[in-house]
Amino acid sequence: MSGASRPGPPGHDPTAADHVAMQVALSEARAALDHDDVPVGAVVVRAGDVIAARHNERELTNDPTAHAEVLAMRDAAAAIGNWRLDDCTLYVTLEPCAMCAGAMINGRLPQLVYGAPDPKAGAIDSHYSLAAGDILNHGIAVTSGVGADESAELLRAFFRARRA
Repeated sequence: MSGASRPGPPGHDPTAADHVAMQVALSEARAALDHDDVPVGAVVVRAGDVIAARHNERELTNDPTAHAEVLAMRDAAAAIGNWRLDDCTLYVTLEPCAMCAGAMINGRLPQLVYGAPDPKAGAIDSHYSLAAGDILNHGIAVTSGVGADESAELLRAFFRARRA
């Protein structure tokens, strides 16, 4: 899905590069399982290169803000020496929550590509449209559904195991 029907800057049809970057994010999501954290992974790409790759670390660090997106954006900003990520794309396996959407807006991130929707806390499409630009001071072009099936299956398996 390109996100063309949502308000705000238009997304794009997924490219081969989008699928490659999402595979890196999915690998990060699987790494979160090593410390019993929700399997979400994120990567930041600049000029075709992955400059940051992280996964959820809330359980590992006891930090409620240690979402994959926030950690990846922190690392990306440090890597380029600038808090403005205005020439970067964030890839994340799960639709970002309100906190992460706010961080993307504050970091002036122009592009988001995400995998599975988050019906419980999604703030891009599922519950809110924070990336639209008409609510806050910056809009983000959104492409959704890249790697959605694999991301959703990781999440289903994680929560099934927790309930067992």
